[in-house]
Amino acid sequence: MLSTPLRVAVECNRTMTATDFRKELPKISVAVLVVHGDKDASAPIELTGRPTAALIPNAQLKVYEGALHGLFVTHKDRLNADLFAFITG
Repeated sequence: MLSTPLRVAVECNRTMTATDFRKELPKISVAVLVVHGDKDASAPIELTGRPTAALIPNAQLKVYEGALHGLFVTHKDRLNADLFAFITG
């Protein structure tokens, strides 16, 4: 991301924040794991993680208590274990 031109980063963010994917989510037919921290201020779980998981059939939601937006750094061991368990089923 650090080497991405600013205009590209801004347009990418604009697309991600302005596009409504809710109609597509119920059509997902593969296993989905939604991982979200309950202290994420930039993407609050009640506005993002929970509704997303609820719209995807049979999605599994893992909530990390106390985790912020960068949980892939702060909770990397738990995340890796959860991903491995999900993948190997």
